[in-house]
Amino acid sequence: MKFHESGLWDAPVLLLLPGTCCHWKKNFGPVLPMLNEHFHVVCASYDGFDETESTLFTTVTDQVEKIEAFVQKQFGGSIHAVYGCSLGGSLAGMLVERGNIRIAHAILGSSDLDQEEGLPARFKAWLIGRVLHGIMQKGRLPRWMQKRLEQKPPEQQAYMEKMLAMMGLLDGSMAFVKRASIQSQFHSDLITPLGLGIHAKGTTVHCFYAKKMGEEYLRRYRQHFAKPHIVEYDLLHEELLLCRPEQWVQEVCRATETKS
Repeated sequence: MKFHESGLWDAPVLLLLPGTCCHWKKNFGPVLPMLNEHFHVVCASYDGFDETESTLFTTVTDQVEKIEAFVQKQFGGSIHAVYGCSLGGSLAGMLVERGNIRIAHAILGSSDLDQEEGLPARFKAWLIGRVLHGIMQKGRLPRWMQKRLEQKPPEQQAYMEKMLAMMGLLDGSMAFVKRASIQSQFHSDLITPLGLGIHAKGTTVHCFYAKKMGEEYLRRYRQHFAKPHIVEYDLLHEELLLCRPEQWVQEVCRATETKS
């Protein structure tokens, strides 16, 4: 696992946690220049998803432990904020729940917080691993997926294309990722429980709720966290980050009480 630092060295620390199967730079590259004006930014690069390492993703708990060790060593165990994109939101929640480092603001970026067990979780991870690994290797969508994409309205097509670009699926840049890492990431995320009513003194949990995902996800945020600050948008999953990056930076600054 690697950590890529940028921005102002004497500014509040903002830790960025990528989404599922995402490369850190593709996930956050478009917003890094803007964030660097306000924060000391640290991007985590998960095991198995950094081209400079020969590692495999094992479990989300393993990644959380490595993040904690880095923050303790580099920042004395305390950071100003963490933003978790999708899967990264689950890790952010675990960091708050475990309480091994101090975080003033934890932001979940429209995370789904799905949990599943047993054979269904293993099958889902196997299937997704098989499909995504094939796309990463070829650098293009299967014909049936491309056809379905082309049938969507232009606005949805633009959103989906940005999502695919964030995951690096169509340019061959993620061909180094092993199928085992994809499967382990999906499976581990599904079977690793997140507590209920999580509260940590001195930490505010902000949930960027993408309303078009459905009310089920709003219920989950309120179930897992004692007093979450819900920031609601009539958008799709991480659409704010993908399609409105300037507004996303402003919202991150507002949530973390940082001047923008």
